[in-house]
Amino acid sequence: MDPRDLTGTGLDEAWVTELVERTLAEDLTGGAPLPSAPDLAVAHDVTSAATVPAAQLGTADLVARADGVVAGLPVAARVFTRLAPGATLTAGATDGDRVTRGDVLLTVRGPVRALLAAERSALNIASRASGIATLTRRWVDAVEGTGAVVLDTRKTTPGLRPLEKYAVRCGGGSNKRMGLYDVAMVKDNHVAAAGSVAAAVAAVRERAPRVAVQVEVDVPAQAVEAVEAGADFLLCDNMPPDVLREVVALVGGRAELEATGGLTLEVARAVAETGVDHLSVGALTHSAPVLDLALDLRAG
Repeated sequence: MDPRDLTGTGLDEAWVTELVERTLAEDLTGGAPLPSAPDLAVAHDVTSAATVPAAQLGTADLVARADGVVAGLPVAARVFTRLAPGATLTAGATDGDRVTRGDVLLTVRGPVRALLAAERSALNIASRASGIATLTRRWVDAVEGTGAVVLDTRKTTPGLRPLEKYAVRCGGGSNKRMGLYDVAMVKDNHVAAAGSVAAAVAAVRERAPRVAVQVEVDVPAQAVEAVEAGADFLLCDNMPPDVLREVVALVGGRAELEATGGLTLEVARAVAETGVDHLSVGALTHSAPVLDLALDLRAG
């Protein structure tokens, strides 16, 4: 299998190409468009251009320096081939795999100058995505067997949302919505503007009848009001487990329930065991530490 293959990732080809260009340009040209010719782009790495002969070939291993779950490898592979189109790539792992310290995730053979010029950009992408996948897997493992699904939020790095949400999926989590356009989220400010929960839900239904409607609720009474107004999902904000159990009983399956706010890995299972359908965790993307990855060059 081609390590660059995006099949099954849900990532758009054009978006990945743009991300690779933007990431490399940030490092090589200060954000100016990369030269189309790979050799001209590589020449912007002043250190490698000065110290590495142009014809020198080498093999580099992308290696895990810590245990975790990997993600973003096909995108990282494309970073290398953007600067070394003729490079040979060998996959050592697949996105979603659990890996241990020392595992080789990807091997690339090509011009050393190109490999070194691509190194940091490829590592930044794969390390960021793998960190999110690793943290997500911890949450998924914590609630295993409860039936609850771990969800991400819109709290993503600007410009990286497709990659970060893909990384959540690699870790076993799920994406509820990609943006403001695909799910309606009625929060307190919307209720205040519309006059009531019922009025807000009705307004959304009229304007966007095919869009699922979620309502944020803080207490059980609001949950009942939202369900009776026709909400599809309820976002139960900062509710302790005993209150969540009360909401589950009151709603009785009439809407999907999502717990959020103040969630930690230590309480994840207790929350999931209340009977809610989802745990929504912003930390998956806004606070995940990167997974430590490195590129080890083997000359010759």
